[in-house]
Parts: sequence; C-alpha cells; structure tokens
Amino acid sequence: MENKKENRAFNEMYIAAKKRLEGKNPIEIAKNSGAEFDEEKSILKIKSLDAIFELEYPTYDMKEKRDDWQILTLLHYLDLADNTPILSKQIKFGELKDGLIRGARFDKTVEAELERFLKNKDEKQVIEVFKSLDAKFIDSKADLSAVFYIYPYYPVTISIWFEDEEFPPTGKMFLDKTADHYLTIEDAVGVGELMIKIINERYKKLFCKK
Repeated sequence: MENKKENRAFNEMYIAAKKRLEGKNPIEIAKNSGAEFDEEKSILKIKSLDAIFELEYPTYDMKEKRDDWQILTLLHYLDLADNTPILSKQIKFGELKDGLIRGARFDKTVEAELERFLKNKDEKQVIEVFKSLDAKFIDSKADLSAVFYIYPYYPVTISIWFEDEEFPPTGKMFLDKTADHYLTIEDAVGVGELMIKIINERYKKLFCKK
C-alpha cells in the first residue's frame, strides 16, 4: 500500500513537472541550466556526476532508466534554472529559503548518514568513490572536501573529518548560496538524500564485489 501511495505521488508530481516545461524554448532551458540542446536529434543532454542524461524534446522523456526521484528533481531543475552564476559560497540546508525547519532537520540527518558511511572506511577508499563520481577536490579546514556537480549549476560539497583515536568520523554537506535559484527546499533535500544513496551504492560497486 505504501509503495502504491508513493508511486501515485511521484506520478502526479512527474506529470505536473512536465506540464510546467511545456512550451518552453529548449535553447533557453539549455542556456539557463548548463545543459546542451541537440537540435538535430531534439534531445536535451545534461551532465549529472559521472553520467550524461538525455531527455527527448518536447516530451522530456528520459532515454534511459534512471532513479524516479532524480528524474523529478532534474525536471524541476530545468524548469527553475535561471543561469545565476555559482558563487562558490557554501551554505547549510537550513540556510536555504524555507529551510529553517526542513533544511535544519536534514543537516542533522545528513551528518548521521555520513558518519555511518565513513565508519571503518579509509581515506583512499573514500577518495576513490568520490573520484568515480567526478568530484572536484578543494582546499578546506576539513580532512577532505569534494564538490559534486549533481547538475551543472547545482554543486553539492561534502566535507569530511576522518576517524581518529579521540573522535568518530564526521561529515557535512553543503550547497552553493545560489541553490535557491535552481531547486526548492524539498528538491534540495531530495538531492541530498540522493547523494548519500549514490555514494553508498558506488562504494558497494567498487569495494564489495562478489
């Protein structure tokens, strides 16, 4: 029953998201979102982490099977994107517009999830996982900081402090200060949850082979 409700909720949001994109100029969408529009094939191409997503225009149907909720956040991203330049200024989810409750709660959730992911993992493993997702490593006060481009103008930064004799491993996730120009708080949290899921799945793929 729960799955049926979730599927119905997704389908309703998916139809609404495609409806909002109806009639929009694909060249303008591409410019505002960092996507590429292939006029000959009528396809929008957009990079997400280490993959290229392709959507048929004007239906916005995905050419390959992808995570349902990532497809939804991508459609919302294409709808809201306004070409605001990335500032490279990190903010917490709680600092987003309307993020005081939902975002602040997720800041705590993501720290717990990252601690769980980091437990009993060494630095080389984490770096390999991050590299495989096309992360860009940056200088910071953390032991390791990496920027993931879930979408071209929507960077997600993860900063990590590895476990030592005194403290358990900790991690924090940040968005760019321009994030509100591209996704709502609900979608931002969805992207954060998706990043945790993808990182865990990639670790299993790389290090838990049978």
